Amino acid sequence: MNIVGHLINGQINTDAARTQEVFNPATGLASKQVALASKQTVEEAIAAAEAAYPQWRNTPAIKRARIMFRFKELLEQNADRICELIGEEHGKISHDAAGELQRGIENVEYACGIPELLKGEYSKNVGPNIDSWSEFQPLGVVAGITPFNFPAMVPMWMFPLAIACGNTFVLKPSERDPSSTLFIAQLLHEAGLPEGVLNVVNGDKEAVDVLLTDERIKAVSFVGSTPIAEYIYTTANANGKRCQALGGAKNHAIVMPDADMDNAVNQLLGAAFGSSGERCMALSVAVAVGDAAADALVAKMRDAMQTLKVGAYSDSSNDFGPVITRQHQQKVVGYIDSAEADGASVVVDGRAPQVSGYEEGFFVGATLIDGVTPAMQSYQEEIFGPVLQVVRVESMDEAMQLINDHEYGNGTCIFTRDGEAARYFSDHIQVGMVGINIPLPVPVAYHSFGGWKRSLFGDLHAYGPDGVRFYTKRKTITQRWPSAGVREGAEFSMPTMK
Repeated sequence: MNIVGHLINGQINTDAARTQEVFNPATGLASKQVALASKQTVEEAIAAAEAAYPQWRNTPAIKRARIMFRFKELLEQNADRICELIGEEHGKISHDAAGELQRGIENVEYACGIPELLKGEYSKNVGPNIDSWSEFQPLGVVAGITPFNFPAMVPMWMFPLAIACGNTFVLKPSERDPSSTLFIAQLLHEAGLPEGVLNVVNGDKEAVDVLLTDERIKAVSFVGSTPIAEYIYTTANANGKRCQALGGAKNHAIVMPDADMDNAVNQLLGAAFGSSGERCMALSVAVAVGDAAADALVAKMRDAMQTLKVGAYSDSSNDFGPVITRQHQQKVVGYIDSAEADGASVVVDGRAPQVSGYEEGFFVGATLIDGVTPAMQSYQEEIFGPVLQVVRVESMDEAMQLINDHEYGNGTCIFTRDGEAARYFSDHIQVGMVGINIPLPVPVAYHSFGGWKRSLFGDLHAYGPDGVRFYTKRKTITQRWPSAGVREGAEFSMPTMK
C-alpha cells in the first residue's frame, strides 16, 4: 500500500516506524497509509528550516514574490489533480474542492504583494536632524498545524504569507487527508522555493508537541477544534512562542419575519449542508423570530431538502459528500439521536441515507431539526455535520442574546429587509464575522479571518493584514548624523520636542 511521506529539505522522507491508514470516505476503505513522524523526524524538519532561514530572510521581497507568482500558476495548472486528491481523502465534491482551492489561491495572490505589504513607516526630522522609521522583520522558523476539512485552503492561509514575509516554515497537516497538502508543497518547490524553506511533516500529537516545545520554533498557527486550540495556545505560550489558534464554532442565522424567505432558504441550504457541514463557518442553527417565520422556514426547508443529493466526490451533480471517518459519522448521528430524545422534532432525517454503490461510505444525509432549545446538548456543542437546527424565539433581542450567550463567536448572519435591524445587529452582536443576508461571511484574502470568544485564542486573526503582522516583528530605528565639528553636551532628562 502506498505510503504518504514527509517533505524535508526538498526531499520525500517515508519515516514509517509508525503509520496510519488513510480512508476514502465514500467507499469506507483504506486507500493508502501515511507515515507518522517521530520526534527525530520533526526535529530534522526544524533543523532544515533553521538552516535555510538566514539566506531566505535576506532574499529580496520581490524575488520571494516572483516565486509566489509561479506557484499560483502551477496551482491553477494542477487544479484538477489537487481537487481529485481532496475528493479521494476528504470526500468533498469536485465543485466544492475547486472552491476551496480557489480560496487558497487567493491567499497566494495576496502574498504576491509582499513588497508593498512589508513597507514600513518613515518620519523625517522627528527631532533636530533625527529621522525615525519602522520595518517589519521575519520571526525565523514558524509552524502551522492544519485540520482535515480544508487540506488545501487552510495551509495556504499560513505558509505562503509566512514564507513571503521571510520566514521558513514547518507544516503539520491533518493525517486524515495528507496527499493534496503534500502535493501543493511540492508545487511550491517546483516554483523555485529553495530547499528547507517549507517542510511538511505528517503525524499526530507526538509531532505537534515537538513543534510546540522546540525553542527553534518562534510562532505557531493552528486551526481545529476549541479544546485542541486551547491546548495549542496554552502550550505554545508557555514555551515562549507567538500563537494564533482558531477553534470551533456554533454559527447562528437569525431569520426575521420580514426576510425574503425563499432567498433565506436557498442560502441556508448551502451554508448548512455544503461540505457536509464540516466547516467552522457552517451555519448550524437558524434562529427564527416568531412562529410564523419559523413555520414558513421549516416548511420551505423541508421541501427544498428533498432534492439534495449526497454521494461520492466524483459525481459533480451531488451537493455534498460523506463525513471524514466512521467515528465522526456515528458522532453526528448521535447528536441527532440526542436532539430527538430531548424532545426536538426531526423534520428531515439523514441518519440512514441510501447511496447506491457506496453502501460502506461514511454518509450522513441532510437533516433538519425543529424545536431545539439552548438546554439541549445538540445545541450547545459543535456537531460538524450536515445538520441544521431551528430554535424559535419571540424577538430579535432574544435571538441576539442567544448568540451572545454562546461560548463560541465565530460567524453569524441575519436575514432581513430592515436596514435599521441589520445595522443594530452588526453593531451589537458579539461575533467576529458577521453577514447581512450572507450566510458564510468568510473574509476575502485581503481582509483577515477570525472569531471571538472561544473561537479564537490569540490577538491576531488569520491571513490578510493580521497575517502579515503575525509573521513579522516590528523594529523601529531612530538615527542622527551629527554635523562635522558640532558636539552636543550630555543630556540627563528624557528627550522631548517641547
